[in-house]
Amino acid sequence: MTATYPFKTKALQVVQPLDTYYVAVIPANILLDVAFSDRLRAREDDRDGYRVEGTQRARSGARQPQIEDYIGRTDSAFPNSIILAANYDAETGHLRTQEPPVDDGEEQPETIWTIDDLGSGCFELTIPTAEKLAGIIDGQHRLDGFRNVPNQSRKEMDLICSVFMELSKPYQAQLFATINSTQKQVDKSLTYELFGYNIEEEAEDKWSPDKLAVFLTRRLNTQKESPLRGRISISPRRDQALSDLNASRDWHVSTATIVEGILRLISANPKRDTNAMLTSRIGTRSILKDGSRDRTPMRSIYINGNDAVLYGVVLNFLKACDECFWQKASPSSFITKTVGIQALFDILRKLAPSVVEERKGKVSQFVEILDPASRINFSSVEFKNASGSGRSMIRRAIEEAIF
Repeated sequence: MTATYPFKTKALQVVQPLDTYYVAVIPANILLDVAFSDRLRAREDDRDGYRVEGTQRARSGARQPQIEDYIGRTDSAFPNSIILAANYDAETGHLRTQEPPVDDGEEQPETIWTIDDLGSGCFELTIPTAEKLAGIIDGQHRLDGFRNVPNQSRKEMDLICSVFMELSKPYQAQLFATINSTQKQVDKSLTYELFGYNIEEEAEDKWSPDKLAVFLTRRLNTQKESPLRGRISISPRRDQALSDLNASRDWHVSTATIVEGILRLISANPKRDTNAMLTSRIGTRSILKDGSRDRTPMRSIYINGNDAVLYGVVLNFLKACDECFWQKASPSSFITKTVGIQALFDILRKLAPSVVEERKGKVSQFVEILDPASRINFSSVEFKNASGSGRSMIRRAIEEAIF
């Protein structure tokens, strides 16, 4: 009954306004290995009464025996899907992606879940290891029922799963709250307060790294000066003007991709930072000055509250990317795909220390740096891999040209 990895299964792609996801059949014993719950919990706060973290309701001890008994029946069935957010790291608060090489030049082993297009509408989902990288958005009680079921063979039961490959925590929270609003209702204000939906009502110095990243991503999606205006996929609850803007663009990238790109400039561990701010009576970014060591290149700019500087650097870099890469990119170019955008943020992360130290963050300065890579054909089949290795290949190609 021991699961073997990598585990591969066929999947169907479902394209909906919130995001694209994949429907796959995964045995319960695999899910028990790789999935985890991020419990919704509130903390007392002197000013606001409470703060919250997590997305899931607390486990119900009363429900578990009932579910276990049902699993053991000869007529048991679970036709509803378990909803998962793949490649989400519970420990760091980051989406897990293929990391750049460590100092010795070696790539880290592949751990992220991947999707391969097999053609004719069929896809293949690969789960490479038993590492817990799938956050449960909905279905934790069903899955927990298999953990201690008396009939161990039932752990091999197939379960339907809806797998989101890139879904940031704000939209995990929204999706969970929406699904459960007609069942055992979850207070939406709790999920919104944690994941950035109240950022306009909260003092900026209390914004955690992920809240700031969500805020800046929204700006990049709506400001006329931004080359990503209308290109960032957003939630289905939007006004008609935003819908029309989004529909008018020729290529798009997920919110999670941009949020993660910004986050990696200011925090090595967003979850740790958020916890530190929530457990402090001060509750502001200043508490992080004396916290754990963090070498992210624009960390001091975030802690000191210079959000305009952070936004300006990111915006100017993206304008340079638009001039050097995106304006001339063919529809098949991978520089406008997720792996390409991720690779470009990797480049920005490497350039950021000198930008901060030497104040070289103008559009013209970024264009000068990136121009030698502007002649690379990113439509080439060698960049086609949609997993972390494709990102690494694009990043290395740009690095070889500009450094």
